[in-house]
Amino acid sequence: VQLQASGGGLVQPGGSLRLSCVISGSSIIISETGWYRQAPGKQREFVASITGTSTDKTKFSPSVEGRFTISGDYAKNAIYLEMNSLTPEDTAVYYCHQRRIVTGVEYWGKGTLVTVSS
Repeated sequence: VQLQASGGGLVQPGGSLRLSCVISGSSIIISETGWYRQAPGKQREFVASITGTSTDKTKFSPSVEGRFTISGDYAKNAIYLEMNSLTPEDTAVYYCHQRRIVTGVEYWGKGTLVTVSS
């Protein structure tokens, strides 16, 4: 199983970025797939997740709710994190994560760096 994240970069405060995670070897339909992030000197924290591809089964950290949206594409077996109104506090390495619903087995991808700075 491989989780390939992309889309990180440098953005100014108030700006937007879209992260992508393409998963191979494990269907997003039978999983909870999402994002965690780790800022310098801090523990990794949950950001958002989607179960299957239904937008009705999404979860968000309170720190990003209302600014971030998450979606899934069954055909591409990918998920996307749309990040808006970014602040310097959103600066972190973002990791794609997947948990199989039935077995609980978890997979992690390599991170993509998001830097919010003027």
